[in-house]
Order: sequence, then C-alpha cells, then structure tokens
Amino acid sequence: MIITKQISKNFRKRAVKIEKRIRFVLSALILALLMLFSTFFLFDKAIVFIPILIVTSYFLTFFSVLEGIEKIEWFALFFMPVLLTVSFYLFYFLFPVRWLTRLPFIVIYGISVYAMLLCSNIFNVGVEKSLQLYRAAFSVNFFYQSLIGFFLFNTIFSFRLNFLFNAFLVAITIFLLSIHLYWSIRLKIVMERESLLYGFLTSLMLFEVVLVLSFIPLNSAITALFVTSTYYSLAGLIYNHLDQRLFSQTIREYLFVLFFVGLIAVLSLNW
Repeated sequence: MIITKQISKNFRKRAVKIEKRIRFVLSALILALLMLFSTFFLFDKAIVFIPILIVTSYFLTFFSVLEGIEKIEWFALFFMPVLLTVSFYLFYFLFPVRWLTRLPFIVIYGISVYAMLLCSNIFNVGVEKSLQLYRAAFSVNFFYQSLIGFFLFNTIFSFRLNFLFNAFLVAITIFLLSIHLYWSIRLKIVMERESLLYGFLTSLMLFEVVLVLSFIPLNSAITALFVTSTYYSLAGLIYNHLDQRLFSQTIREYLFVLFFVGLIAVLSLNW
C-alpha cells in the first residue's frame, strides 16, 4: 500500500508538469488509436479488448484530471469516459466493417472522449470558477449520456436475449447513468441518498418500459431510441426538479420529445 501511494505520488509530480490541455489531447489520441486497433478484430475478441479499453480509459482519465480527486469522484469523474469508450466499441460492430465507416467513427470517438475529459475536469476543479462553464459541461455530459444509452441499448437489444434479461441490463445501465447525472447537479464528494433514490426510481421505470416494449413488434434500433428518449425526458424532469428549475415550459419540452419519438415508434411498428 505504501509503495502504491509512493508510485502514485511520483507519477502525479511528473504528470502535473505537462500542461493539462496537452494531457487531454494525448489521452484522446491514445484512446482513439487503441480504438482503431481494436476495430481490426472481430467481435469474438471483445472479451480481450473490453478490459483493456476500461483500464486504459480509466488510467488516461486519471492522467488527464490528476489533481483533487476525492471519495466518490474516483467513480464519478471516470465513469463517463470509460462508459463512452465501451459503448463506442460495442456499437461499432453494428456497422459494416469498412474504412468508409471506420475513419469517421474513430474521429467522432476521439472528439467525444476529449469532450468527456473536459467535462470531468470541469466537474472536478472548474465549477466554482465559472457557472456558465459548468452549465456547458452539464449539457454536454447529458447529451453524451443519451448517446451512450442509445449505443448500449441498441447493442443489448440486437443480441435478442430473454426479455427479462434485456430489462435487467437496461435497468443497471440506467441506474449508473442517472446517479451520475444527479450527482453532477451538486457535485458533492459523496453520493447523496437522494441521488441514489431517484436513480433507483428512474431505473425501475425504465425496467417497466422495456418489459412493455418487449411485447411490441419494434426493431432494436427504434426500441433503443424510444428507451433513450424516455430516459432523457424522465431524467431531465428529475434533474430540473432537484435543481429547483422545473417550470411548466420545461415539462412541455421534455414531454414533446417523448411524444415525438413515441410517434416515430408507432409509425415503425412491424405488424
């Protein structure tokens, strides 16, 4: 334990000499190259690459953020870059394997992971300096939560597993996404009981939604889109409630998104 702390201390001393923006660029570039390398192998190698991607993205997030990480932040600041990496990797195999799709995919992933590293840094040290900066980071984070959710849900549904197993996997994913979102409202160094309770409520409701959708003839992409829009609307309403900004106009906006995607789902029914 003492040796580990000493290694960590020495690493921090050396890494902190590198400008933070350069650390972000290096981390995003390394992860993009690793993601590019992983796309040359078939999905049966996922059991090898997923642990490598998780460990590498966690370490590079630490390398990027570095200072002032405490308690729940060891989960919260690292969660989105790691989950973004895993979701992009899994979603890639739903595309045709060719350079025409590979290169844009890697570019988008590189930009996305860079954005997530910036958000983690703002949540860690930049919130008190600029409220506007925090709002921008929160919006970007929420957008990528929705994108990650769509990627993961589409991947889960494409496996055509048992409907209870699908609902259980979605519920776990939603719970982790939602408690991270609710944590980012106040940015405490501990996970508040209120965030956990609302996270459980959100995941329970989406669990029930997936169970109902399992008996409706929709393709996996449309099902994933509807589940994602439900999470976006529900989590958005809860977020604004916790932030004491839940106005009637806000409610209408989130319900309109859910209604619009629901209409698309109805028109896509495979009777």
